[in-house]
Amino acid sequence: MFEKLKSGFKGLVTKVTTTELKADNLTPILFDFKMSLAENDVAFPVADKICDELEKRLTGSSIKRFDDRKELVEDNLKQVLLDILKTENQIDLLEKISEKRKKAEPFVLMFVGINGTGKTTTIAKVAQFLKEKKYSVVLAGADTYRAGSIEQLEEHAHRLSIRVIKHTYGADPAAVAFDTINHAKAHGINVVLIDTAGRMQTNQNLMNELVKVKRVIKPDLVIFTVDSLIGNDAVMQAEEFNKAIGIDATILTKVDADVKGGSSLSVTYVTQKPILFIGVGQTYKDLETFDPEKFVKMILR
Repeated sequence: MFEKLKSGFKGLVTKVTTTELKADNLTPILFDFKMSLAENDVAFPVADKICDELEKRLTGSSIKRFDDRKELVEDNLKQVLLDILKTENQIDLLEKISEKRKKAEPFVLMFVGINGTGKTTTIAKVAQFLKEKKYSVVLAGADTYRAGSIEQLEEHAHRLSIRVIKHTYGADPAAVAFDTINHAKAHGINVVLIDTAGRMQTNQNLMNELVKVKRVIKPDLVIFTVDSLIGNDAVMQAEEFNKAIGIDATILTKVDADVKGGSSLSVTYVTQKPILFIGVGQTYKDLETFDPEKFVKMILR
């Protein structure tokens, strides 16, 4: 996972550690590093930010011993990356769900993203995660556009022994979501997970449909699912969805197959919304809560 990104960071630490920490020496090293970041799907504004912050922090530092200098570089790099990955609004999902349960109200998550990101499978993984935490879950089959989408959701639900509320294809997605929330209220179900039609961020009519669903049901969180393998396209998608609908958090899928890793850094910085989970495999249990500290430690080791 993220082998190329790790290699780039390791190379930077080695180069900076073996040079005098002056602006003239650091500038060419950091320029090369910026290109390495861009090649690993880190968006240019994020690569600029990382390199500018490092240059500010390291220029003029006077440390003689090699080991101390290496530690200085690594510590500063770690802090710069954490500043990028930590947003102002961190979300404790289980705490938020618990608060709603105390009020005897269902917690509503609306999932958005384009087709092919693994959105429906991710919903099933989140359902499994919540079931393991002893929360009851119901799914809304509000993707009434894509042929087979409701059957796909039903198959996941069958395996997880949870219910799907659905209408016919072509039905109003907002009505499906609304009915599912009412079902949850009537049956004391803790969490509603709403599957919506995947659509390109450039399709204005379909984006407007999502805006309508959000307006009607007023979800507690809008979760954007994005495929980490698509690189900088992930950043463009995140920006467009955030601009059009307003997202609260992101789930990165297929992270286990991502050798570059740049989209993990970029999506958070560009949207200023936290990553909730990362998908790390094919089974329902292959969903990890995203921890910025753990992530940074992993890519710097």
